Amino acid sequence: MEIGTRYEPQNIEMKWYKQWFEKKYFTPKGAGPKYSIVIPPPNITGRIHMGHALNITIQDILSRYKRMQGFDVLWLPGEDHAGIATQTAVEKYIATQGKSRRDYSREEFLEIVWDWANKYRNEIKKQIMSIGASVDWTRERFTLDEGLSKAVRKVFVDLYKKGLIYKGKYIVNWCHRCGTVLSDEEVDYHEEEGALYHVKYPIKGEDDYLVIATTRPETMLGDTAVAVHPSDERYKKYIGKTAILPIVGRELPIIADNYVDPSFGTGALKVTPAHDPNDYLIGQRHNLPFVDIFDEHIVINENGGKFKGMKAEEARKAVVEELEALGYLVKIEKLKHSVGRCYRCDTVVEPRLMDQWFVSMKPLAKRAIEAVENGEVKFVPERWKKVYLNWMYEIRDWCISRQLWWGHRIPVWKCEECGHYNVSEEEVRACEKCGSAHLVQDEDVLDTWFSSALWPFSTMGWPEKTPDLGRYYPTDVLVTGFDIIFFWVARMIMMGYEFMDDKPFSEVYIHQLVRDKFGRKMSKSLGNGIDPLEVIDEYGADPMRFTLAILAAQGRDLKLDVRFFDTYKKFANKIWNATRFVLMNLEDFEKQPIEASQLKLVDKWILSRLQKVIQKVTEALDNYDFNIAASEIYNFFWDELCDWYIEAVKSRLKTEERKTVQNVLVYVLDMSLRLLHPFMPFLTEELWTKLPTTTESLVIAEWPKVFGEYIDEESEKRFEQIMEIIRGVRNVRAEVNVPQSTKVKTYAKGNLSQEEQEYIKFLGNVEDIEFVQGRPQMCATAYVSPNLETYVSLGTLIDVKAEVARLKKKVEKLRTDLEKFAKKLEDENFLKNAPEDIVEETREKQKMFNEQISKIEQIIHDLEENR
Repeated sequence: MEIGTRYEPQNIEMKWYKQWFEKKYFTPKGAGPKYSIVIPPPNITGRIHMGHALNITIQDILSRYKRMQGFDVLWLPGEDHAGIATQTAVEKYIATQGKSRRDYSREEFLEIVWDWANKYRNEIKKQIMSIGASVDWTRERFTLDEGLSKAVRKVFVDLYKKGLIYKGKYIVNWCHRCGTVLSDEEVDYHEEEGALYHVKYPIKGEDDYLVIATTRPETMLGDTAVAVHPSDERYKKYIGKTAILPIVGRELPIIADNYVDPSFGTGALKVTPAHDPNDYLIGQRHNLPFVDIFDEHIVINENGGKFKGMKAEEARKAVVEELEALGYLVKIEKLKHSVGRCYRCDTVVEPRLMDQWFVSMKPLAKRAIEAVENGEVKFVPERWKKVYLNWMYEIRDWCISRQLWWGHRIPVWKCEECGHYNVSEEEVRACEKCGSAHLVQDEDVLDTWFSSALWPFSTMGWPEKTPDLGRYYPTDVLVTGFDIIFFWVARMIMMGYEFMDDKPFSEVYIHQLVRDKFGRKMSKSLGNGIDPLEVIDEYGADPMRFTLAILAAQGRDLKLDVRFFDTYKKFANKIWNATRFVLMNLEDFEKQPIEASQLKLVDKWILSRLQKVIQKVTEALDNYDFNIAASEIYNFFWDELCDWYIEAVKSRLKTEERKTVQNVLVYVLDMSLRLLHPFMPFLTEELWTKLPTTTESLVIAEWPKVFGEYIDEESEKRFEQIMEIIRGVRNVRAEVNVPQSTKVKTYAKGNLSQEEQEYIKFLGNVEDIEFVQGRPQMCATAYVSPNLETYVSLGTLIDVKAEVARLKKKVEKLRTDLEKFAKKLEDENFLKNAPEDIVEETREKQKMFNEQISKIEQIIHDLEENR
């Protein structure tokens, strides 16, 4: 069959996805060894970004690869309701209509959010399809669907009954913009410019004072003590005395506590138990009062006296002015310090003392720690194991309540008569303790990550004992980013062991962070993001997928330049054109066994090379080395198959050897497209189905096997020598400015078979090969080995004297450039501070320049010695 003259991805991508979907190729059949993955559910708050594209591409490569190997593959898709993000987005939307959430009842507002969510779920689904994800859409789940809601309620109730969920008044992270509590992992800390305010705290009954240093003078309105370190000689005499809180006049006990850092500030600490997590612990240890000075909008409340009604920043300014006016302000120093911000809206997070629901994590963490320590759950790359364990060893209780309407409402009904908490999977109508019907359900919803923590088993039907759960749990691998190891990965491992008595997955592959070409994180503020959907529109999904795969080296962030997509679209064109060439030369094709007796040297070489590539690609995919797998098939297809084999056999397609060449071409192309399919599914499906030897679909085709009888080390060695000779001839031409189209005469000292000579003449554009005993004059060396030397005759092609002078100048310039690289690599500061890839690139350039200088100096030597 013939194909069009141009690769046009828009004409083939959705055509094939529709066929795959209709034929249910992505729905597992329940036969053969199982392989399962659950997709990290994307939030329904907008378009997927390049990090999602990388994550989906990697999972799809694994799924297609395993499917072709005969595994019964379940790749289960779904979306996350994203509580804070979705509610914030909907509130912004209704604000454009002059409305707020409080203008609606809870039910009315949720109806609006559900409409919004269903619309964006469909958008996300289309985007995932456009990348080519071979997920089983018949099993699509949503973290708020009825099945998952049932699982969430059961988990909450079971953990509560075990005493692992409790309600308590603790310091929590409060985002007043989102109007909810955040977990510790949802707070992003940044170094920011601030100030350290030094304030006098008078000692009661004495003409003396302590100087306190604070970054947040407005919170002094809630101070209930002053603390010093018990061994700090400067302050031992003050311990047990009373300080007077400036402006407010509150009496503060001066206490000793080991938490205080004598080296920070003045070494004396103002203690505000209601507004700092460490002060909270000090307050508990010393039985201090807790004075809350903020309302939910972080506006000063009645406990702030004259500052009531001021926002935090406004209060800070007013408090400092008052301190200065009353003579309490000693000085203000500039200070860089860590400030916590909401991971969603970037608002400064305020620690607040609030009643919230918590999960006691240490009992759940024990088995999850053991599983990773003993290798039951493995991290790839392994360095993430240490990151996981460090966090797990220091794990703190998880605040799971959120002050939102969108999400899983907490299944707790408080009795207004006796105050009892009724916790149940079903709605409670009468108090289990006193029988009263006066019950009020908790207003809060659960943290989004609570439902996500159950994802590997809730999506398969738990708490019911479903066939899917029996066959596909535990899953085989989780592919995710390092930024949610704590949010999600750790919690899934804990919940998996707690409720399934088994791990949720065997391996966790932590993929790279996608950065821009300068190594900066992609962000809206920098405007350096690359939209995968725009890339697909311009270049096609396959070039984008291949680009991401070939850059995805383990342990390195991925630096992405839009030019790379063009590079790999050229590769897609190469695949298209090579296949088109083969198809155009299959007239009278008959499938025949490839007989060794009919094969020429180049046939044996390409067949042997193919077996090696099959082996390397397979091993690389098994080891999650996606960049190595992509590089191997890229180099084989472009360099060895297209640039060498196809060029070498073109003339034979017009001879009696046509049948043999056709069968080798079809076999090698067939296997190559199979190897490429996990990376470039649309293009390979379009081309593979045109081959005369193929069946229904590449999606369900068999993964290539290595045939040992095709491995021929001697033929590889012989043809690679021919390639080196031809490269040498081409290099000589290039260095002395002789066009590649100009035929040249060569000399050979050693043995070359007639077949080898023909390849050199045809592929190297060589007019004649003359065999000599010694080195001829007026020539340049093309190739040297212990048994063979080849030279290119230049006497009639160049002005030797002028050419030597030109080459010497070129060497001088190259040496100057080389010196720059050498100096960099001798600089300890460069080696220590420069990014690893920049250092490696500098080494590669140094090596390249050295090789080029060596080659040119050899030519100069040849010309000077023999003229």
